[in-house]
Amino acid sequence: MPNIFCTVDDKHIPLYRILWVSQVPHFCGHEDCDHEGEYEVRLEMDESIWVSTQNERDHVLRSLEAWQTGQDPGPDLGYSGS
Repeated sequence: MPNIFCTVDDKHIPLYRILWVSQVPHFCGHEDCDHEGEYEVRLEMDESIWVSTQNERDHVLRSLEAWQTGQDPGPDLGYSGS
């Protein structure tokens, strides 16, 4: 049975809080932006968490799909977060 949590960085995020995951890295062009090139994982309550690599983003997507289908998420393919 799949886990209800997804590990992102050092945080255990409840999957039911995730609204969407960006397909492409963030780019806004602001000089003071701390998240250029990272993927946004949008949470409820107008919050976001950020992942740095496509592998981390794919880990979140696999976890969501496994949670929804009731299947095992499979290997993390290079992601060392969980």
